[in-house]
Amino acid sequence: MKEDIKIHVQFEKNATISLAEVVRLIKKIQEENPDREVYFDGDLMAICSKPIKKE
Repeated sequence: MKEDIKIHVQFEKNATISLAEVVRLIKKIQEENPDREVYFDGDLMAICSKPIKKE
């Protein structure tokens, strides 16, 4: 289901960003997208999301 993954913010490989800023952005994106699981992908250096699975 890779096609369901959405990249919201992608950082430059050499970017300097604090953990607090990443957490702030994740919280903001989560509030705007309550139906999605928001997370930081270290390989992509990006804040991404995917649909929350309904069981």
